[in-house]
Amino acid sequence: MDASAAAGCPQTEAERLRRENRQLRQALASHATVDQAIGVLAVLGRIAPQDGFTVLREVSQHTNTKLAQVAEHVLKYAQGVAPPDALVKKLQEAVGRHHTSPHRTAPGRTGPHRE
Repeated sequence: MDASAAAGCPQTEAERLRRENRQLRQALASHATVDQAIGVLAVLGRIAPQDGFTVLREVSQHTNTKLAQVAEHVLKYAQGVAPPDALVKKLQEAVGRHHTSPHRTAPGRTGPHRE
């Protein structure tokens, strides 16, 4: 069967749709994991939420680890599971570059008022 005949085959189309559905589900799950990890980094690392993605991206690139896997390690860390030492070092370095001092707030954010 040639490619043009296979394209119109209901079984082939159904398999293509199943594969696409599976990929979309994985993408949604990965996106949720990344968003949650950004929140963890914002709270524990005291960084602006918009810097959380930058931290994940930097660590991903410097450790040659998929961004979603870095995010999973961050979430596991929040639950008490230690990530690999190399990842911890890169996370600490990246968070340190974006850390928000307790005496200032990120642009556009309001923080606790000190008297």
